[in-house]
Amino acid sequence: KAMEGLPLLREVTKLILDSEIIEDPKIVTAKHKVTEFKHPKELEEIFDLNLGDEPSSLDTMVKLCQDVLKYSVKTCHPMFVSRLYQGVDGFGLAGAWLTESLNTNQTTYEVAPVFVLLENALLEKMIKLVGWEDGEGIFCPGGSMANMYGMSVGRFHADPSVKTKGIRELPPLVSFISDQAHYSVKKGALFLGLGTDNVIEISTDSQGRMIPEELEKAVLKTKSEGKIPFFVCATTGTTVLGAFDPLKPLSDVCKRHNLWLHVDGAWGGSTIYSRTHKKLMDGIERVDSITIDLHKMSGVPFQCTVFLTRHKGILYKCNALHAEYLFQPDAYYDTHYDLGDESIQCSRKVDCLKLWIVWKARGGLGLEKQVDTAFTMAKYLDKKVRQTEGFIPVLDKFECTNICFWYVPPSLRGKEKEPDFWEKIAKVAPIIKGRAVKEGTMIISYQPLKSKNWVNFFRVIVHCIPTLCEKYMDDIITLIQKYGADL
Repeated sequence: KAMEGLPLLREVTKLILDSEIIEDPKIVTAKHKVTEFKHPKELEEIFDLNLGDEPSSLDTMVKLCQDVLKYSVKTCHPMFVSRLYQGVDGFGLAGAWLTESLNTNQTTYEVAPVFVLLENALLEKMIKLVGWEDGEGIFCPGGSMANMYGMSVGRFHADPSVKTKGIRELPPLVSFISDQAHYSVKKGALFLGLGTDNVIEISTDSQGRMIPEELEKAVLKTKSEGKIPFFVCATTGTTVLGAFDPLKPLSDVCKRHNLWLHVDGAWGGSTIYSRTHKKLMDGIERVDSITIDLHKMSGVPFQCTVFLTRHKGILYKCNALHAEYLFQPDAYYDTHYDLGDESIQCSRKVDCLKLWIVWKARGGLGLEKQVDTAFTMAKYLDKKVRQTEGFIPVLDKFECTNICFWYVPPSLRGKEKEPDFWEKIAKVAPIIKGRAVKEGTMIISYQPLKSKNWVNFFRVIVHCIPTLCEKYMDDIITLIQKYGADL
């Protein structure tokens, strides 16, 4: 008799809870490495990747699940500081498990009555936090897709005929981003048929913020070439430097030229919860739309992204195709609650319950405290970097919780004027990271920044989940010193 799924489900639930990989960094560090790193071929030998014809036993399946847990990266570990996501909120995980158990589609009120109401309530709340009197939005499968929504509705706003006629008869439609913007905007141009050549990068200041005067010059040049500028994507919290573009002067430029101003707030958008740090998005109420990834700084389980716009009704006008088998105006309930025709998807995963449970459990004040604590810890790390020999911050001041710096090992100190100094520094971060990952003590990010002519430097990301303290910031410095001592 083939094994049924429920016994395995019970075992996996127990496995996860007993492993204590969620939230508490003290317990996670006591029981787990960040990773049990294996090279791909080694990992292939550990796992039986073959899919046979015969069913497996419960014991076999439990062992496989144990190995999955053992050899996966523990993102709740306080030394996982390499990505814009980190740990998972336990309240959100409860919402995720309940969502998966109910296995429905966020299309109509008929099949997702509770979730439709929750999504609408959350969107309405977030619209108010942005500062708009009215608006609408939708939960999306990630920030890249939400930014694509921004481009799509921005294009529709510029010329509604593109919905039916396409773009063949139009001059090239041009978008503008900063040279620090996320690559998803170019992906959107590729996917929407606009072409990556029609995404213009605008230079940034010393902090990595888009320069409004340079944007206006580029818009005027585009017009002089017979092209149609239609879309600007500002960023609040750039991927590498954490820069916040100046929204007020950018909105002035967009207003003068009738451009749709979208904000990629996938990373820094969570500052919307904090009365102190929301000021970083000064002027957010003047933009046309915004992306916020709640699965990043806020730690809601993947995926949890919202696209918000102050133009109520535009999602329906832009995307609706009135599929008769789904959207029936003569249904037995108020079909204004149906969300499906506002989406570019048919099947859409329920992502709202995770956020709703987190918000209900923690309250707005709890969400605010998490953001404020992350910023406090980032400032502590920044100060530590500036006070520790051999560490060189890449910026005079960091706006977000991205802290970026070079590490100069003892053998290179005092040799800054030698012609090959920076060539040697470029090799430091990859070696230190490799050593840390192989020992399972830390996963940290590094990258060059060609737009600033900077060689490889470390980037530490401080998140809301898990809640960190000064000890873990000190540990980052100590581990870098340890692995770089002999370089």
